[in-house]
Amino acid sequence: MSEEENTSVEEEKKVVAATTDESAEPEKKTVTAEDLLKSDLDGVKIRRAKGSKNVTTGIVNVLATFNNTKVTFCDSRGNVISWSSAGKCNFRGSRKSTAYAAQVVTQDAGRVAISHGMKEVVVKLNGPGMGRDSAVRALQSLGMIVTEIVDVTPVPHNGCRAPKRRRV
Repeated sequence: MSEEENTSVEEEKKVVAATTDESAEPEKKTVTAEDLLKSDLDGVKIRRAKGSKNVTTGIVNVLATFNNTKVTFCDSRGNVISWSSAGKCNFRGSRKSTAYAAQVVTQDAGRVAISHGMKEVVVKLNGPGMGRDSAVRALQSLGMIVTEIVDVTPVPHNGCRAPKRRRV
């Protein structure tokens, strides 16, 4: 009798465990890619990247030309953590050089950098394009702390002869 009671008690425990496991599965909600890539930055939870590098401070290089905008997030030694460009974000033609494209590009690369643990950045702006200011604003809207903004656009000190004047 005691063996039968023990086996019946164990079977009841298995049945109870199975019913609790089944009830837990329907409550889970799967997160789709659309949910992760919403334009609302408040609603998106930024998760840790798979091979997270745990870099808290870094450098953001923004190259804003007349035709394109490129953003690169690096650590303090210059090793690239994430990057993005207007062409990568499906902007084509003259839309690549707009301020809105620069904002989208910065958010795209910034989310990956935040997932690697980046919080404080030094911004290095390069080039005469329209995306310079909007890239810095997009960084601040992501929640990053901008410690310094440096303009690293190369300016000649009467070195090489300038190209002939452009005729439009």
